[in-house]
Amino acid sequence: MKLFILFLLACTGVATMVSAQQDTAVRLEDVRIRSGLNKQPALKSATTAGILNPAQLRNYPAASAVSAMNSISGVRMEERSPGSYRLSLRGSLLRSPFGIRNTKIYLDEFPLTDAGGNSYLNLIDMSAVDRIEILKGPQSDLYGANSGGVIVIDPALQAESPTVFSASVAAGSYGLFRENVHVNVAGAKSGVQVRQAWQRSEGYRDNSAMDRKFVQLAPWVNIGANDRLKALVVFSDLGYQTPGGLTAAQYLANPAAARPAAGPNPGAEAQRAAIYNRTFFGGLSNEASLSKKLRHVAAVFASASDFRNPFITNYEQRKEQTFGFRTYLAYAEELGSTKLNLHAGAEHLVTGSRVINYQNEQGTATSLMADDALRASQSFVFAHLRAEFGERLQAELGVSLNRYGYDYKTYFPALSNENNRRFDPKFMPRLALSYLVMPGLALRASAARGYSTPTIAEVRASDNQINTALDAESGDNYEVGFRYQSPSKRWRFDIAAFDYRLNRAIVRRLTENDQEYFINAGGTRQQGIEFQGNGWLVNPNAHQVIRGLEWRTAVTYSDFAFSSYQSGSADYSGNRLTGVPEWVVVNSLHLLLPLRTDFFVQHNYTAAIPLDDANTDFAARYHLVEARINCTVLRIRQMNLNVFAGADNLLNQKYSLGNDLNAFGKRYYNAAALRNYYAGLTYQF
Repeated sequence: MKLFILFLLACTGVATMVSAQQDTAVRLEDVRIRSGLNKQPALKSATTAGILNPAQLRNYPAASAVSAMNSISGVRMEERSPGSYRLSLRGSLLRSPFGIRNTKIYLDEFPLTDAGGNSYLNLIDMSAVDRIEILKGPQSDLYGANSGGVIVIDPALQAESPTVFSASVAAGSYGLFRENVHVNVAGAKSGVQVRQAWQRSEGYRDNSAMDRKFVQLAPWVNIGANDRLKALVVFSDLGYQTPGGLTAAQYLANPAAARPAAGPNPGAEAQRAAIYNRTFFGGLSNEASLSKKLRHVAAVFASASDFRNPFITNYEQRKEQTFGFRTYLAYAEELGSTKLNLHAGAEHLVTGSRVINYQNEQGTATSLMADDALRASQSFVFAHLRAEFGERLQAELGVSLNRYGYDYKTYFPALSNENNRRFDPKFMPRLALSYLVMPGLALRASAARGYSTPTIAEVRASDNQINTALDAESGDNYEVGFRYQSPSKRWRFDIAAFDYRLNRAIVRRLTENDQEYFINAGGTRQQGIEFQGNGWLVNPNAHQVIRGLEWRTAVTYSDFAFSSYQSGSADYSGNRLTGVPEWVVVNSLHLLLPLRTDFFVQHNYTAAIPLDDANTDFAARYHLVEARINCTVLRIRQMNLNVFAGADNLLNQKYSLGNDLNAFGKRYYNAAALRNYYAGLTYQF
């Protein structure tokens, strides 16, 4: 009841706002959202989504995606140390002690998430990202098994632009240095783009240095008038040290310290704890218009990763290879005032992993502990129909049939035969409606089923056991919302309320020797409200002293709790879901000034976070303020020289950005950097 009262109050408040009609042509473009694999105006879309466009991404430091992603309601991104990303959509990070799991991510037409459920988002440099679209709520009708949503990243390809060269260099606190170069050569029928980036830092904490080398190659060619072939090749060599979690006493005494020795286990520095990931990713896609109404898209992709993780208790080495394809047909038809768009296709991925664990002696792999081979296979077929009945009513109906399974074989400590686990095929439906009540105001509702199989990293966790008893989690999500857009497009607001009941939720556990394993922990009740809005407080006008002032806000209210959750003799039913703050409020101002100068400031309030399932320990709430100034100091014909400077955590808050949930010995805390600065310049021709 509290949830829907809050939702009603928010709706009432927005509905009473009045916007003036002015000439706001500058930067007031239509926002478009993917719907049925086509983009359409956000106002009429039945999908709840968050958008980060190039203008927004420019306001955030390119060294990390965290502050930009956290400016979208319903999204929580953490960085335990530089390069160590964690991410959740409308959920918790219980399944992600490190890395990104249980979140489906696409890079252009290609799945960045492998068949085993893991996504190496930290391999991608932000200079190669043009736009990020977060589709919230289960999107299984188009993207297969997922429980919280899907992220689609548009690489900064600029295929149609003429020859371009740009270079940027920046430096900052804690030894931060980064540079990137972009070369784009485009002709009438073909072109190629090359992006290169290098980033390093010493990190705020001991044993938290990071180094990433990144190269992206994107050639394309128009085979005919309606047929384009393009490729995307990415190589990334990432290494980052992992300082480890601290207890509350250690965190208060010296938050910059790495995890010290405890009992029989040495500390993070002594064991040279780190992650090294060298990955090659390549994809080839073809889009062809077969007729005025029919279009075909086909993509094949492959990746290979060399992953090493010297940890406190062992040294893990993984060799991973992924191969897959994605193909679909898109058909459009008009029957009087009714417009139909039909998409039907399939996606298949296979990931093979050889996982070997050794004893770790100060960063050196010694005695063999375990050796396993696993192969995950994930496939689905899908169909999606979008129907527009006149100018007001839009309906979406989609379904996918999902198959998942894995094979496994042990080579050490004892040789075993190859075995497998197959999950029952699952139908995943989604129904969504959108109705334009009046010009500028649209209501929407949706119902969808979420489904997420255990990842290979959960089936074969650091306890070196293959847990075939771990089951998939699934649930039903119901959602209502509305969008408002003023006639001048000066103001936009989006509110959504959802109720998601998840069954057999997967949670992490730790042994006394700090080794992890995963269990199904009953269910969760996830209810929430998300509010996203932006507006021009001062209308953009190149002839004013203040050329424009834009305000953006994102409010997330999460009433997430366990249901029917028994762990041994403890009953956690009704407890708040671990790792999820009840409130997150983000506000920003973007001020446009004369002489091609602009100033950006953002405030993030995050409420207290439960750190264990018993709700006995909480991370304190915090306020983060960041700011950035950009200025074009030289502009001669087609040449631009821009300088920028920024600061993060201006209030010098002591907080943990990436807590180790349910940590043994209550080693929850991974301290984030105190007040820090950066500056740089960009040359573009």
